[in-house]
Amino acid sequence: MRKLFSIALLFVIIGVSAQVYNPVKWKTSVTKVSADEYDLIATAIIEKGWHLYSQSVPAGGPVPTKFTFKSNPSYLKKGNTMEDKGTVVEDRIFEMKIKYFSNKAVFKQRIKVKSNPGFQVKSDVEFMACDDTKCLPPKVEALVFQVK
Repeated sequence: MRKLFSIALLFVIIGVSAQVYNPVKWKTSVTKVSADEYDLIATAIIEKGWHLYSQSVPAGGPVPTKFTFKSNPSYLKKGNTMEDKGTVVEDRIFEMKIKYFSNKAVFKQRIKVKSNPGFQVKSDVEFMACDDTKCLPPKVEALVFQVK
């Protein structure tokens, strides 16, 4: 309970400055894999000293990175979003083993095209960025992938 209260207090204290600071920038791209399959690639560029958490985080840990793809009759999502290898550490803030990414993280989602290319796939990514002493509040950003 004390740990949870401390984390909540940390968010409140840095909340005002955290809304302005954004150490993670997102880029999107699309790669054709076969005649009817494409990889949607979301790349996070992470400022030095900061890190972004994996999609798989133990209960009681930070907010994991999560992709939500908007439904669209032009494509079918195949499998789950894949991620880079990352680094597994004993996190001092959350006091548990956690996988995170520094500098850059690449996430790929394979889709099967059900119509002619020339459409957009829209997605939201929810994520949390931390450095060695603090975490910023979770953030949601809209991503757009151009399937050509």
